[in-house]
Amino acid sequence: MPTGTHPPLQRGASEPLAGQLAERFAQRIRERLLLPGARLPSVRDCARQHGVSPHTVVAAYDQLQAAGLLEARRQRGFFVRETRPAASRSPKPLATTRQAPVDATALIRGMFEADAGRSPGLGTLPAEWLDPVLLQSALRRLNQADSQSLQVSYGDPSGDERLRAALSQRLADLGIHASPAQILTTNGATHALDLLIRTQLQPGDAVLVDDPGWAIIFARLTQAGIRLLPVPRGVHGPDLGVLATLAAEHAPRLYLTVPVLHNPTGHSLDLATAHKLLRLADEHDFSIVEDDSYGFLAAEHVPRLAALDGLRRVVYVSGFSKVLTPAWRVGYLAAAPERLGALTDAKLLDGLTSSPVMERAVALCLEQGRLRRHAQRLRERLAQARQRVATLAARQGFRWAAPPDGLFGWLDAGVDTERLAQPLLDAGWLTAPGALFSATRCPGSLMRINMATSQDPAFWRLLRACADDISGHSATP
Repeated sequence: MPTGTHPPLQRGASEPLAGQLAERFAQRIRERLLLPGARLPSVRDCARQHGVSPHTVVAAYDQLQAAGLLEARRQRGFFVRETRPAASRSPKPLATTRQAPVDATALIRGMFEADAGRSPGLGTLPAEWLDPVLLQSALRRLNQADSQSLQVSYGDPSGDERLRAALSQRLADLGIHASPAQILTTNGATHALDLLIRTQLQPGDAVLVDDPGWAIIFARLTQAGIRLLPVPRGVHGPDLGVLATLAAEHAPRLYLTVPVLHNPTGHSLDLATAHKLLRLADEHDFSIVEDDSYGFLAAEHVPRLAALDGLRRVVYVSGFSKVLTPAWRVGYLAAAPERLGALTDAKLLDGLTSSPVMERAVALCLEQGRLRRHAQRLRERLAQARQRVATLAARQGFRWAAPPDGLFGWLDAGVDTERLAQPLLDAGWLTAPGALFSATRCPGSLMRINMATSQDPAFWRLLRACADDISGHSATP
């Protein structure tokens, strides 16, 4: 039985079918596989998926509501309660469960726990695509004197000097002119974004964000008391008409965006849109945080906002977890000198310094060109994977919102992908429905597809069957 697949309900057992079904959902809720706000299947869909009558499903949902785990919303369906009492039974082990991607926390858990071979919704490259030999070699090349001095000191609060020099050269290759003094290293790109939120914003400030966009950023901003202003993201970049209207009405402080190989769509900003966006930033006096976490997977000629702006209004953020290793947590930001003082102070208060040993090892990977060659191999392998996934998707009659690029594709499944996620999870497949990437949790027919982890024809056959099942029953009066 595949991991995550659930056995059928047992007819004739001492526990009635409704009780068995209620306990199945209750277990998922207790184990946080269904988090607050998650929508359960409709009565009709649930009855079909589990081979029971609608009356049985209604009875099960009634039990869950009575236990305080579920709430019914008029004409919308059944949802896990936003607040619920502590479960009366101890959670069962998670060894045979899969993570249902219903919010930012669940998405992070999915990255930690997922089996890449059965995770078309994964947000990273599978481990076998990375190069552990490259990492081991970099650590060995640290000479003994350097290694000893690095291991017995906190290191420079701004980051390892050799890494910042290597990053300055990396940015120059992208057309971004930043001296080592304009670069601050961090514990990953997410840490860099967190420092910016804490130093550049106050509760109540308004911030423009891509929609669809990165759920973890939505969660961090909301937690900090920031008002989100979602800007629709299209093939060529943000909808500049909507952005201009929001900027005029709400005076945002920042626009947080992923211009290159956008997560989740895979789209990149074109040059004309980039120029217009920078003019709007000047006109409405907001800064731009450019998250280039997937930059190593893109061609170097793709325009970067920081290159066009000269780090005047733009703060550039990137890291190495997507192509090197997520374990080292090495990231960085580049900004105008007047921003660096507050950011460095926040880093010191947050955790003193970042790891000088890991940063020096990354510097060696950059200095000797090995990381550049590794990234080139990844780009070539991803190009082949995209061709294969495109063939598999077309064979099953699916289309893309735009031609896929980089690691991700934005697939149109033709039906509500939140509804699709549950039967796929029951069959052991972890997916990423589009609502997960919506700032307003708006349902829809789009879903993120990871090109490196979606090459199993069995997934595409099941996706087609589940989509047809949902579509056919939705059309039934």
